[in-house]
Amino acid sequence: MAESGKSKSEKKSPPAASAEVLPELELGTDLDIPLGELDEDEPLVELVQEDDGDAPTKEMRLPDLQAELQNAEERVLRAQAELENFRRRMRREMENERQYAALPLLNDLMTVVDNLGRAIGAAEQSEGQVGLLDGVKMVTSQLMGALEKHHCTEIQADGQPFDPNLHEAIAQQPSDEYAAGIVMMTTQAGFQLNDRVVRPSQVIVSTGPVAEGESSQ
Repeated sequence: MAESGKSKSEKKSPPAASAEVLPELELGTDLDIPLGELDEDEPLVELVQEDDGDAPTKEMRLPDLQAELQNAEERVLRAQAELENFRRRMRREMENERQYAALPLLNDLMTVVDNLGRAIGAAEQSEGQVGLLDGVKMVTSQLMGALEKHHCTEIQADGQPFDPNLHEAIAQQPSDEYAAGIVMMTTQAGFQLNDRVVRPSQVIVSTGPVAEGESSQ
């Protein structure tokens, strides 16, 4: 029995590994290993050397990015300013349109005003037309009140310095009462809507007193 146990233990003991001496490799020696002998399951380690050239490139692009950002901000501010100017212009145009919307109607009413003035002048020269004269004057007063209610007022010209923006000179006459350049008579009343002239006043402008030499001639 002892011999059988001994034989079993001898069978289980592994054979001694034969010592293999590897040649020593010097540092810097290149190993030429064919690609076919590489183990596919063994991971390959790739040494990647950092490229230090990207850092200066980023530093060089930073001012460019800052300039582009500044340009974008300026474009935004410019667009906002243009939008605000557009809104102001639209508000101004709408306000002007509202203020002068009645201008075509007022142009047509000027003929009515002139005819009423002529009717009053004719009635004043006729006897027995007191009732008619009072009626025409009342209608004229109502019409003028309606015009003033809508900011259409008569241009005052008599005794005022001649203004080509408000007056239309149809003649010039010497006058001892008015100095030169002063309106001495209005032949047709003018009107203005707010600050815009509907039609100018037709006037006669004084040239001043007549000189003694000219009067003797």
